[in-house]
Amino acid sequence: MKITIFGATGALGSECLTQALDAGHEVTVLVRSASKLPDDSRKRIEVVEGDGLHAADVEQALGEGTEAVLFAIGVDKHSPEDLCTDVTRHILRAMVNSNVRRLVWCGGGSTLVEEDQVTFGARIVQMFAQIFMSLKHRDKEHQYELLQQHPEVEWIGVSAISFADCAHAMVKMLEDDTWLSKAPIIQY
Repeated sequence: MKITIFGATGALGSECLTQALDAGHEVTVLVRSASKLPDDSRKRIEVVEGDGLHAADVEQALGEGTEAVLFAIGVDKHSPEDLCTDVTRHILRAMVNSNVRRLVWCGGGSTLVEEDQVTFGARIVQMFAQIFMSLKHRDKEHQYELLQQHPEVEWIGVSAISFADCAHAMVKMLEDDTWLSKAPIIQY
């Protein structure tokens, strides 16, 4: 499968890149700096240098024949407000324009969705995230709301555990429809 990865130089994204290549996928990445990619991977992928906040760069990264997208962009305290949401907005537009259907993204464990069994522990995690990780929490909730407005896209949201396990689940979901339009919590 021909896929594009956003966030390929981060902790989760680098795992997605490694596992996607190991699974035999043809990979394109959009990165701000190609020098951050491992040399062995760089030789096996198509690299587009740019920024996910620029619609033209996102369009270029979803080149001809792209079948799916892995979204692994991370948020930290220095990230702009709604980074993931804004990049996702550009990705969704590019996907529609290029007829790409599948998007697998890493959500936030504190984003509670309809299907969740909301336990006391889940409420504690949500409250913790709202207080101590508010930028990331708000962004992931906004990203989830945006995705719900796009039924034409086959999206799946993953709530992370270890980066390797999250990447493993995301790569498998490229070709598995079980969790379409849902955001499952991955547990191993």
